[in-house]
Amino acid sequence: MRTNQKNLPSNRAASYVRTATKPQQDSISNQVCAIREYAKRYGMQIVKEYFDEGKSRLNVQDRESLTQLIRDVQNGQINFSFVLLYDVSRWGRFQNADESAFYEYICRLAGVSVHYCATHLERDNGPDFPTTEGGKEPYFP
Repeated sequence: MRTNQKNLPSNRAASYVRTATKPQQDSISNQVCAIREYAKRYGMQIVKEYFDEGKSRLNVQDRESLTQLIRDVQNGQINFSFVLLYDVSRWGRFQNADESAFYEYICRLAGVSVHYCATHLERDNGPDFPTTEGGKEPYFP
């Protein structure tokens, strides 16, 4: 289904979860739990889940699910209006900090709002006030 921002469902969300190769605090199960709790708290229905387990934080080429998520958003092959991530580092810990912002910007151009669930659970800003990990409001030209 090709969509545009005028007809995206208002409460449907996709989630993106990523872990690196070594065990870490932000395991798949921890991320999924936090994202689902956030979705429930704000009345969102998760209709699509993207997982990249054991993938490098620097190399996007090997992250099939992230690549698919961005491709789906760009092609309008979506039935959700939100993308939920545990925190901003789940996009990746890139050498260039603008790369994470770039993926978020692609989503916003398609009318898809990005929410960082761990940040919101800690600060309880609600879904209308997305913040980056540093607590600053994100910049969207």
